Amino acid sequence: MSLLSLDTPRRSRRPSLTPMIDVVFLLLVFFMLAARFGTDMTLSLASGAGSSTYSGPPRLVTVAADGLRLNGVPVADELPQALAPLMQSPGDLVVLRPEGTATVQDMVDVLDILRRAGLTNLAVVD
Repeated sequence: MSLLSLDTPRRSRRPSLTPMIDVVFLLLVFFMLAARFGTDMTLSLASGAGSSTYSGPPRLVTVAADGLRLNGVPVADELPQALAPLMQSPGDLVVLRPEGTATVQDMVDVLDILRRAGLTNLAVVD
């Protein structure tokens, strides 16, 4: 039987980095879940100097991940054509509202479509 003698030196172990990596990943996950990404963003593209009263038919465009709705009625790619009967001039106010899982890119796409259609008075609300 061989017993380890007390006077034999032990090999020193290298410190393990696994616990430190685990802590870093836990902190990363904590701060990602605790952060608020853009929920307080409100963007208004309205001219600002105009009057604050609203007149005319409602023009509320709801932007959702599954599509667009104009005053609650689903519209596909024909948003400018659907807005045309409700508009007296290109300067009439059109209100955009994101809903559900709509992304910022969805909003930018709709803003781009309306700008290319010549609409100049757009407001984004939450």
